[in-house]
Amino acid sequence: MKTVLSVLLASTLCISLTLAQAAKPVTETAAGNLSAQSATEDSPSTVGLGTNLVQNSGFEQGDAGWRFTTSNGASGSSEVTGGLYCAILDETGENPWDAGLYTGNVVLEEGALYALTFDVVVEQTAQLAVKLGQRSPPYQEYFFQRQRITNDPQTVTMRVESAYSDAESVLEFFFGGDTVGADNQVCLDNISLIDVSTQTSVESVPPIRVDQFGYLPDAPKVAVIVDPDAGFNAEEAFTPGEVYEVRRAEDDSVVYSGAPAPWQGGAVQENSGDRGWWFDFSELSEPGSYYIYDAEHDVRSYAFEISRDVYAPILDAALRMFYYNRANTPREVPYADERWTDGVTFAGPGQDTETRFVGDKENPETARDLSGGWFDAGDYNKYVTFAQAPVHTLLSAYENNPEAFHDSLNIPESGNGLPDIIDELLWEFEWLKKMQVEDGGVIIKVGNIDFNSVSPPSEDGRPRYYGPVCSSSSIAAASMFAHGALVFAEFAALEGEAADLAERAVAAYDWYSGNPRETECDTGEIKAGDADLTLRDQDASHAVAAVYLFALTGEERYQKALEEHYLVTRPFGDEDLRWGMYNPHEGDALLYYAGLENAAPNLKELFLETKVEQAYGVAERLYRFRPGQDLYRAYMPDQAYHWGSNYVRAALGNTNLDMLNYGLDEVAHPEYEAKALGIVNYFHGVNPLGLVYLSNMYDYGAENAVNEYWHDWFQDGGVWDHALLSGRGPAPGYLVGGPNAAYTGTMSPPAGQPLQKSYRDMNMGGVAAWEITEPAIYYQAAYVKLLSNFVGN
Repeated sequence: MKTVLSVLLASTLCISLTLAQAAKPVTETAAGNLSAQSATEDSPSTVGLGTNLVQNSGFEQGDAGWRFTTSNGASGSSEVTGGLYCAILDETGENPWDAGLYTGNVVLEEGALYALTFDVVVEQTAQLAVKLGQRSPPYQEYFFQRQRITNDPQTVTMRVESAYSDAESVLEFFFGGDTVGADNQVCLDNISLIDVSTQTSVESVPPIRVDQFGYLPDAPKVAVIVDPDAGFNAEEAFTPGEVYEVRRAEDDSVVYSGAPAPWQGGAVQENSGDRGWWFDFSELSEPGSYYIYDAEHDVRSYAFEISRDVYAPILDAALRMFYYNRANTPREVPYADERWTDGVTFAGPGQDTETRFVGDKENPETARDLSGGWFDAGDYNKYVTFAQAPVHTLLSAYENNPEAFHDSLNIPESGNGLPDIIDELLWEFEWLKKMQVEDGGVIIKVGNIDFNSVSPPSEDGRPRYYGPVCSSSSIAAASMFAHGALVFAEFAALEGEAADLAERAVAAYDWYSGNPRETECDTGEIKAGDADLTLRDQDASHAVAAVYLFALTGEERYQKALEEHYLVTRPFGDEDLRWGMYNPHEGDALLYYAGLENAAPNLKELFLETKVEQAYGVAERLYRFRPGQDLYRAYMPDQAYHWGSNYVRAALGNTNLDMLNYGLDEVAHPEYEAKALGIVNYFHGVNPLGLVYLSNMYDYGAENAVNEYWHDWFQDGGVWDHALLSGRGPAPGYLVGGPNAAYTGTMSPPAGQPLQKSYRDMNMGGVAAWEITEPAIYYQAAYVKLLSNFVGN
């Protein structure tokens, strides 16, 4: 088989290479690694066996079946020489598709998994784009992926999961726009598209669902045995044996046995599509490593630990997500695992250190240093309003249980005498301070004006822009500055920081109070996410800011503002009175206020009594563990299975734990705690998929975890694509969005499934994967707060 090098040595390209730089040949081995990557020692490329769906894939017949096109100002030439197809780009036009190479009649089947492989080299580093899609209008895109290509020969393998059937689809390599670049040359060879669906099957998930990390010694411990009745796995019928055993992992000795009990008399739970049994082994409390065994069917569960600190490393991994999602700083050894290192991001000309106003892009006088902070979610943008919930949630998590957090998380600030959760918050606050302008108002967001992201983020050279100063962002920042000032004041080393934040909180609050409120301040030109708050949400943020500013200053004006606006907060304004399931920072603020010595007695009593009344009244179904509600012991209302459902579930766990943290309804504390622990277990594998909803947690004891998720860094087809099938996999510890019954894409699953099965491990473009698997800092903060209640005390 030809290699790219063989043609390079024939002087096809003007690149000086020595024999020591020779590329490895493409080898025909079994499919296993289906991600796009360089053929290097630490990340070898493999190609699945099967029929190649691309005709004349090695250009042995010249350019037969292939066509090079230019349009809209793009120009160039191409030729096949030595069996290598090379295109020289003079002008590239504005769009990726303005220049490119394509071939037609590529047969795709819905639901199939393909390996798309090719050899490539360019004269200058480029971002090659590849597409599979319709050959005629509306030119629907089935697959689209960018891949960074250097002037070293590369073998690239992209993983293509098809949501469509099309016997006449087109495979296109785009050279135009910002992909290959003008005065550049790109050469391709050995292009193949092979169906590897049958070669990448994953072992079936055991029907015995357990928390794959483990259990606290004194906590409830219940395995769920699953018999699917509806959904994608409906044919995996299972009836358990009469006796189940808990066995010690090290020697298979039996330490506990008992009979599984049918849930709800054998009824099928509609929103999961499953019937099941519970095997309760709560009596077992001795620390150790175990698994559950069904001797009659020779079936075992995943292994798990029983330990008082079983969740401590999981909490650390989840908190480190914020470090990996930092902007404008390198992720480097020793703080980052070598698999997830990257250089400084968005620090080039026109980027975050000199961001320009989106309404006056050509004016250098508008440049501001807006570096720092966290990427909001799976994109590279930063939003003040969207930071409100995670900042407050992390601050509240620390206040509720400081013992859960330490100073040895292995981030750059570790060892400085401050808990690392505080260091991480300080990172975000340094950015928030830059977003505040001279008169106290606060800019709403920073980001890109297109969706053409590049992986890794350090290679993304797009200019960055900031939006206007808005009422939404100003009142949100006021609340965060005030809350941060209160927490940071506990540390002698942060006395100056706390005082600065207190002043900024007042300035932002005064700006908000003295300027018109807007709901269309964010024009949407910075992509994506409308960062404006509704007037109702601005009023609620006003109440939150008033709480923390009153705690800081004791000034009556803030008390009055709280009295005027608390009725619109979620605990009072939500029609279902779901205290903390949505906008949880609002309920947290009201409970914080109730704990102040100078709180108005009538408001304090109202807030605490309302919380308890809801737990026994209109919102009773949301509180306390109730055996008949959910086979998987983590009940959530059906209407909550929407985009970001895992956020709602974590927040529901936290709103139950409010009862413990604020000493409410003490007689029922075990039931509230059991509810929250059931949700923890759900996230860790006690769910219809038997899936740990945190990414790439195999080093932490998980045996079936999220392998891929929608994130601009960990894109489909890159070395970070898939935890098991790519060179490195995505960074660990990210909580994904979760099941979404309102998913608008075509993949099934998640489409057409029972609510709890409306999920799929995916990150492909063109199938709305972001509605299912995209992480976000607000999801993450809610999970961190939930889990921290079971660490360190």
